[in-house]
Amino acid sequence: MTLRALALIGIIAMTVVASAAPADHDIHDTIESIGLVLIFICIAGRTWCSFYIGSRKLHELVTTGPYSVSRNPLYVFSTIGAIGVGATFGSIACAAIAGGVVFGVFLRLARSEESALVEFHGEAFRHYCERVPRFWPRLSAWRDGETLTISQSAVYSTFFDSLFFIAAFPLAEGIEWLQQTGLLRPLLLLP
Repeated sequence: MTLRALALIGIIAMTVVASAAPADHDIHDTIESIGLVLIFICIAGRTWCSFYIGSRKLHELVTTGPYSVSRNPLYVFSTIGAIGVGATFGSIACAAIAGGVVFGVFLRLARSEESALVEFHGEAFRHYCERVPRFWPRLSAWRDGETLTISQSAVYSTFFDSLFFIAAFPLAEGIEWLQQTGLLRPLLLLP
């Protein structure tokens, strides 16, 4: 199942789920604000990663910049974005569920990709796996090259794809408004 299909299922689920904290409560607003910050971190992080990987992903082993501290920094930032999307609904539980589901999808995808990368890059990829964690960044491993060749189209594409995360906020606010007006009735309240 693709992430877009999961996002659609999540949106449908959110029409019958609401935050246990009232929409006008400080806790609700704080969780939403944290969600927006996480979404902006996601957008900035994914864009930063694309400076390094660009269009090189399919034919070159990238091991510098964010790829020197995590083998899958794009997935890390996307998971942060998913947590942010869940939080825009004012619910810590929604944030945790969204982050957990997306992390699970990326874990499965990363394992699949690693099999292909071992075949393509052999011992170089195995050595890379030994020193760089799959997801959680090891900041002490940071390395960078002297030059960086950037694919502008890849950076633009990643940036604009990442803006999809921002759509969660007005969507969450719209669902919240429909619930407050009684047009949608939540069946479950989540913390």
